Amino acid sequence: MFSHVTVGSTDLPRAAAFCDAFCDTSCDAVPAPLGLARRPVVPDAGPEAACRTAPGHALPRFHVHNPLDGEPASAGNGSMVAFDAASPVAVAAAHEAALRHGGLDEGAPGPRPRYGQGYYGACLRDPDSNKIQVVYRGGLQADRPSRSACTLLPDSHLTA
Repeated sequence: MFSHVTVGSTDLPRAAAFCDAFCDTSCDAVPAPLGLARRPVVPDAGPEAACRTAPGHALPRFHVHNPLDGEPASAGNGSMVAFDAASPVAVAAAHEAALRHGGLDEGAPGPRPRYGQGYYGACLRDPDSNKIQVVYRGGLQADRPSRSACTLLPDSHLTA
């Protein structure tokens, strides 16, 4: 589990549209591949950002923003964000939507037995070259608490 993951972007509107394509519950092309929704980000000391969470949950969050140091965004060597998907179909749908919205294929959807039994994933690069994986972990799914079991405050109680 994580609190949040942040990747940099040189073009926040483009990056936000890309995330909408493979994350958002309101995606026009594919119905909710990952079931994440945009949430408002109240301005704080950080830069303007686009943020996604599971609906009704404060954490974990996925942020995209311009780098804090003002330098151009670049993809980190060896870094990757992996999104949990509900099924192999959701992995494929997210991958397909991402490619239609400027992503680059880094590994088509399919089984990845070297990572464990039931592991099904797809890898891509977003328009800023950040490496992203979408994964369904088969047998491990039942071992995780459901999102509804989280004890997090709903977004309406957040101030930041």
